[in-house]
Amino acid sequence: MPVLLTPRERSHLKARAHSLEPSVQVGHAGVTDAVVKEVDRALTAHELIKVKIVGDDRQARRDTADAIAERTNAALVYGVGKVVVLWRPKPEELGD
Repeated sequence: MPVLLTPRERSHLKARAHSLEPSVQVGHAGVTDAVVKEVDRALTAHELIKVKIVGDDRQARRDTADAIAERTNAALVYGVGKVVVLWRPKPEELGD
């Protein structure tokens, strides 16, 4: 189930993401299993990441970002140009 953000949460995450560098790059092959696995790994480790999506078609980049967010159960915080920011809360640590 995708994560839904309130406007206040989205604003806070945008501020946190400002200084980040893209940690994953999606090439012309699009949303492959390897890309999804890498994004999932980065989200698990960092919660908040930037992803760079190559290509000149704005709608194709948006579709790619939506597909990645859906397949990783992450929230699409925002996108500017070829970079999108994704957030997914860290899974709860299993207690005793």
